[in-house]
Amino acid sequence: MWQRLGNFVIKFRLPLLIALFAATGIMGYFATKVKLSYDFSKAIPTDNPKYKDYVAFKQKFGDDGNTLVIGIQTKSLFTLTTFKAYQTLHKDLKKVKYVEDILSVPSSITLVKDSATEKLNAAKIFDDNINSQQQLDSAKAVFLNLPFYQTLLYNPDTHAYLMAVRINKDAINSKKRSKIVADIVAQVNKFQAATNIETHISGLPLIKTEVGDLVQKEMKIFLLGSILLSALILLLFFRSFSIVMLSLLVVIFGVIWSLGTMVLWGYNITLLSALIPSLIVVIGIPNCIYFINKYHTSYIKSNDKTHALIDMISKMGIVTLFCNIAAAIGFAVFALTKSAILKEFGIVAGISIMAIFVISFILLPAALSYLPSPKPSQIKYLHSKLITSFLLKLEDWVMCHAKWVYIFTVVVLIFSVAGIFKLKSEAFIVDDLPKNDKIYTDLRFFEANFKGVMPLEIVIDTKKRYGLAGLRALKTFEKVDSLSQYITAQKEMSRPISVAEGLKFAKQAFYDGDSTQYVLPNSFDGAFVGEYLRPAKADDKSKQNNFTKMLTSFIDTARQSTRVSINMADVGTVKLPVVLDGIQAHINELFDTAQYKVELTGSTITFLEGSIFIIKGLKQSIFWAFLLIALCMLYLFKSFRILICSLIPNLIPLVITAGIMGWAGVALKPSTVLVFSVALGIAIDITIRFLVNYKQELPLHNNDVRATVSSTIKHTGLSIVYTSLVLIAGFVIFCLSSFGGTFALGWLTSVTLLVATLTNLTLLPVLLLLMAPKKELPKSE
Repeated sequence: MWQRLGNFVIKFRLPLLIALFAATGIMGYFATKVKLSYDFSKAIPTDNPKYKDYVAFKQKFGDDGNTLVIGIQTKSLFTLTTFKAYQTLHKDLKKVKYVEDILSVPSSITLVKDSATEKLNAAKIFDDNINSQQQLDSAKAVFLNLPFYQTLLYNPDTHAYLMAVRINKDAINSKKRSKIVADIVAQVNKFQAATNIETHISGLPLIKTEVGDLVQKEMKIFLLGSILLSALILLLFFRSFSIVMLSLLVVIFGVIWSLGTMVLWGYNITLLSALIPSLIVVIGIPNCIYFINKYHTSYIKSNDKTHALIDMISKMGIVTLFCNIAAAIGFAVFALTKSAILKEFGIVAGISIMAIFVISFILLPAALSYLPSPKPSQIKYLHSKLITSFLLKLEDWVMCHAKWVYIFTVVVLIFSVAGIFKLKSEAFIVDDLPKNDKIYTDLRFFEANFKGVMPLEIVIDTKKRYGLAGLRALKTFEKVDSLSQYITAQKEMSRPISVAEGLKFAKQAFYDGDSTQYVLPNSFDGAFVGEYLRPAKADDKSKQNNFTKMLTSFIDTARQSTRVSINMADVGTVKLPVVLDGIQAHINELFDTAQYKVELTGSTITFLEGSIFIIKGLKQSIFWAFLLIALCMLYLFKSFRILICSLIPNLIPLVITAGIMGWAGVALKPSTVLVFSVALGIAIDITIRFLVNYKQELPLHNNDVRATVSSTIKHTGLSIVYTSLVLIAGFVIFCLSSFGGTFALGWLTSVTLLVATLTNLTLLPVLLLLMAPKKELPKSE
């Protein structure tokens, strides 16, 4: 069959090349349409209860992840010059397109009781045109007398001040995000330059934007780096500019097809799928090396270019097909998970890897048939003294020191298993960023001064319409206030903002600003608040003042549910469930489930749930990858003996990598657990090539296993070593990443592939000798 395919490709090379170039041109058109994903909640399945709760929350109260915070730390804010500069910053930020609202010291309000109507009216504390220090000091005294703003807009102990900027949710989840954030940062930098006060910026809009832009930038760098590094290695091997350009053309076509596939499936570039183009390069280049290596080997034997090309296709076609199938399985199993981001990665990677096989199967033999026959300098690498010497030493260990191969393997496994027990599974929202990155240090500033900026929401449903209207709602808000006091006492969470805090603010104003009255109204003095909790009529909405709007923004339109908004620290996936369990326990004490339904939600919850799903999905994918690859190996070799021999040398590198992670303190998280499936899918490639060559050589050596193993190490070992060098170099390029997870992916995958190369060239042959049928072994002399 493969012989006929070889003749077909050579005979119809021109039409096949035209068809391939035309198809690639079409995919190139679609590739230009690829976009960056701005949806960071895709890790959770849409049928997940936590995801549904979050969607329901956003429908009732709006997005919780569209606020950007700006912080400063100074004792001179209330000096006239500095404060006017701070006011200017507030005004300039209001002018930025898509900025909807700003909460800051200059925009703070107080409530003033109208003695005639006994109603509360909102009034600005700081006049827009403050002209004297005395006027500012007077306003400052009013502001500091309002407990509502303490820890919300300022920390009196550290002299830190916060400005919260709310951005249009549709704009912040689109490609406009980068410009919006850049415009805000520009205004903040202008304030910093004018006052010499260091500024800090954080919040999910900034983190998502900076990370997204960095992904786009690094994708281009890694892609270019992978191509250049691969080109350099190929040039060192083959000493032929035309061979290098042809190989690069194969992987460039593969990259185009991968990007086009994303668009055709309706996907955008995510943190994971951004790695696919670079992965296609490091997978496509080995295809080229094996094909070309076989072509050169056959040409030396036959001295006939056409015969060598057909032999290359017939011998390496099935090998490369199953190698690419194995690699595709290693990635495609992600499509079996419920996580959308993993599913997209798996589908695109799996299709792209099979596409690179088709491209290399057509382009390489067709193009090589038009090129001149190989020159002696181009096949000199086949006789490399350094690699030949290395392979001979490995052969000696296999043939003469098998016992030491077993002993060394067992010792390394014991060391690795000990490391696995040290392995932890933990992720943080920004832990993949360098510790000296401004995003990371600014987040720590807000955690130190305001207990964090990560949004956590609690939705309290009274289970009946208008359950939060009028004086009867006071009982519910007493429970809310008790819950808020518990949360405030936790070191990881800031004082919650809720209707209860607004009612305290109102009561203080009703008692002429007496700060001791910043407590919840009771049944005796609470009659005045009933008006603010009564549902407004449609024709009365225009009469609502700022206070009423603020108060009712925390209650849904049916007056059935209310929200409690909390900012918290990035405590990680290990500690977060403990914190949430503590809140849930207190909720269970306060709220009767017969009368209330209380849900914890928000971006912090979706991050935790997403991380759990990704890690679980990746663990499951490793199992499925092993199972499906094992079935492929069984189909290919039709031998349980060879199946066992093939899986052990690929399982051991994964165990060793897990052990190294444990000893090195690298946690299991979405960005690092990916290593195992990636490495398995690529490393099995080495095994398949070794075993296929072994099976092809066995009849030529009269079924003499020892002679066949020896020959396979010498002949296939050469291309395996070259290919491994390309693969390792391709993943090492990821070590240049600013993301800790991508950096870890680079060096851990490189280590795994290095170990896999050694196990496949030593342990695999030793196992073949051990498990060979006795009749295959030569008689001892």
